[in-house]
Amino acid sequence: MDKMPAWADAVLVPLISLLLAAILSALVILAIGESPAEALSLMIEGALMRSTGWGYTLYYTTNFIFTGLAVSVAFHARLFNIGGEGQATLGGLGVALVVLYLPWPHWTLALVGASLGAAAFGALWAVIPAYLQAKRGSHIVITTIMFNFIAAALLNYVLVNLLKPAGAMDPASPLFPPATHLPTFQDMFAPEGSTLFRGALANITFFLALIASVAVWLLIWRTRLGYEIRALGHSESAARYAGISPVRIIIVTMLISGGLSGLMAVNTTMGESERLVMNATEGAGFIGIAVALMGRNHPVGVLLAAILFGFLYQGGAELALWTGIPRELIVVIQALVILFTGALDNMVRTPLEKLFLAMRKGKA
Repeated sequence: MDKMPAWADAVLVPLISLLLAAILSALVILAIGESPAEALSLMIEGALMRSTGWGYTLYYTTNFIFTGLAVSVAFHARLFNIGGEGQATLGGLGVALVVLYLPWPHWTLALVGASLGAAAFGALWAVIPAYLQAKRGSHIVITTIMFNFIAAALLNYVLVNLLKPAGAMDPASPLFPPATHLPTFQDMFAPEGSTLFRGALANITFFLALIASVAVWLLIWRTRLGYEIRALGHSESAARYAGISPVRIIIVTMLISGGLSGLMAVNTTMGESERLVMNATEGAGFIGIAVALMGRNHPVGVLLAAILFGFLYQGGAELALWTGIPRELIVVIQALVILFTGALDNMVRTPLEKLFLAMRKGKA
């Protein structure tokens, strides 16, 4: 009875942490001679008050949903998957190979094939660190970080030596066939002649991310496998006593986590670039860690945190375009959010627990 209610842990703690990060961010903006109020107003205007801004915000949100879900699934088994960047990078290779070398009559079939290819390549890139953790005791954090660099080098080799069209200078694959181009929000929701969502990158992959969120919720809280994942995360010795194989659960969990990270590439490779390019992930694999932490590893929380970080990304672009505030400041704001929702979580949680305990004693 000495802990706070579940709603306070899920809602109040993240909100207070976010407020503290916002206050410190405002002080940083003041220190460089800019107005925090004007900066916030411009971010809201550019990211939320126009359909184009919403389109870009939801494009970034889609990336962060996939990587946030990937981190959260692994974390339920007490595995810290830092390899989202590499898994998404290899997921992009899976998308490109499926789309370029198989004939697709329509984007719907191509989307299914590309999703399977992306998930398979992302999962395969996660299985080696998983095996090393499960069978050899190698720490998953170290191996997944190392595999990010290996994935980048591998993709560079494939693009330069295998996929780059003859005579091209840009290290990128050929453009995907027109039949595989995914419909954007403008294609889906804007009447003919309308400027709604014009030029925005958001596409149908956003709904794939929502489906993935529901699937993860069902997996973790409504299946036997999900129970085994959570059981291993709570106590490995108890899981062994219950007949759960830690080796099997570690490998299966990392396969699912890697597959979710790989799915992000459908948005960046098939939905945006319509070809495979270098550095398409743009740090989304690492942002997924913050999204999962802030979302308390629950799909609903991950979705809300992904929207917040999508807002920060798009709002940061607006600040860099229209003010003297460098876009790198958004990295500082993101770092503050991560700091307060992760490393300094107990700084907020402990006083709140004491407050709720005092309130209970007062009622008693």
